[in-house]
This record gives sequence, C-alpha cells and structure tokens, in this order.
Amino acid sequence: MQNLILFTCLLAAQEPAKKDDFDASRSEVYKTIGDVKLKMHIYNPEGHKASDKRPAIVFFFGGGWQGGSSKQFAVHARYFATRGMVAMTADYRVYGQHKAKVADCVADAKSAIRWVRANADKLGVDPKRIVSSGGSAGGHLAAAVATLPGFDAANEDATISSRSNAMVLFNPALDLRSEAFKAETDSKRYQELMNRFGAKAEELSPSLHVKKGTPPAIVFHGKADTAVPFAQAESFSEAMRVTGNRCELAAYDGQAHGFFNFGRDGNKNFIATTTQADRFLESIGYLTGEPSIERFLADMKK
Repeated sequence: MQNLILFTCLLAAQEPAKKDDFDASRSEVYKTIGDVKLKMHIYNPEGHKASDKRPAIVFFFGGGWQGGSSKQFAVHARYFATRGMVAMTADYRVYGQHKAKVADCVADAKSAIRWVRANADKLGVDPKRIVSSGGSAGGHLAAAVATLPGFDAANEDATISSRSNAMVLFNPALDLRSEAFKAETDSKRYQELMNRFGAKAEELSPSLHVKKGTPPAIVFHGKADTAVPFAQAESFSEAMRVTGNRCELAAYDGQAHGFFNFGRDGNKNFIATTTQADRFLESIGYLTGEPSIERFLADMKK
C-alpha cells in the first residue's frame, strides 16, 4: 500500500498553477532529440539586459518522471524574476509522453543547466550562480544535476559544466533504492518504477553521491509525506553535513507531498517556503534585500 500511495502522490501532487496568465518573457529550445524539442521558459527581471550578470534559477516540474507541466513553477519563477534573478522553467522528457527513462530525465536536466551556462552571455546570467530547483521528481532532477556523475548527452560540449551552483529542493526524491521507499510493502509497484529507471537505483540517487564540495542546498519536506518519506531529506542533509557542505532542512510538521505548491491551502506554505528559499539565496549572495512574496501576490490580484 505504501508504494501505491507513492506513485499516486508523485504524479498527482505536483499540479501546475491554476492560472493561464503566467507567460514567460520568452521560450527557447535548449535541446532537440529526434522530433522532440525541449524548451526553456524564461522570466527576466524588469529592465534586464544581456550585459547583466544576474544569478539564475532553473525549475524542474514534478510528476513521477511520468507527466507534469513546466507551469507548476511559473509563479515561483515570476516572483524570483522580480527579485532580480533570471528565472526559468524547463521542459524535459517524461515517460507518459516520450517513454523516457529516469536516466533520460536526468540527461535532459543536465542539458538544461549546460545550455544556461553556455548561453550565459546572451541570457545575461552569471555562469557561476546557477540554481537548480524543483519538486518531487523535479526535485530529484535538481539534486541530480548537482551531485550525479555521468548522464551527460554525448553530443554536448563536456567542457561546459552541467552542474548547478546551489539547490532549492521541494520534497525531492533523493534515494531511489527500494529501502528508501519502504517498497517491500508493495514490491510490484516498485518493480514497475525500477523498470523505468534506465540505470541502477544507486547511480540515480543524489544522497549516495554527496561529497566534499557539493553545492549548498535547502530542502523543504513535509513530515507527513507518504510519497517521498521525510527520512530521505534527513539522510541527504546528514550526508551533506558530514562531508562539510551546507544544507538547510526545512521540515514542515503535518504536511504531505506537494504542500508547497502555489494555490494550496490559501498559499500559507507557498509563502513560507518561498520566503525561506529567498532568505537562503540571500545568504549565499544570490539576492539582496528582504523577501517580498506577499507584496508580489497582492500585486498579482490587482
């Protein structure tokens, strides 16, 4: 039963924003695989110029590596653009539409970060301040680009790093081994997911690849999460601590999977997590000034 809940929640809990008016400044194709064109949706700060050297944040949507929409983090992206970042939401291949394995999703995420860094001059981005962010499966990808070796597309310039410089993670899957999901209670369900890995679980698990020099992170996780157990966030944070890396674990009592999403529960947790993410980014030199998420939301209603 545990994993039945896991797969249902991983797919359903990561809903996109319920509005249609959060259009990006523009969208560009960052990767083409056959007839599939993957787009980066870009939200620029007001008055932004290509000559600027802004920090960037790239969001990866959730959906169990099976579905989902880049619109999930559209409001987050718009907010961080008002705070001076070049904010982006990335498409990537998913199993439901492209029969993509989890390993393919990781490869696409790495391509996305590499594309941002390769085009930093055109985008007005500081290539040394690129944040990876996402929720659930997207949180896994945001952690994967900062930790996992390999999975780089063969036709890309490997001299340009695909590694992010910081992580903002929302209930991320950080350990894909069966024991991390208590999958012994539903081994068939876990086997179905494992068949979609495209690599060994150990190779796809960010918690197992933390080492000295792993980029700083903040992890948001609900203690009542039945899709991705809170213990995964604890284990990742401990691995970061013992290797001398910075990791803030923002634990939310009684909160389930997807609690942070815009539009949930009157936006109480959306505001709280976004404020904490803002302060974390300020503390590492990516933002200045006080968080302004509540004013931003008020302006949205005008």
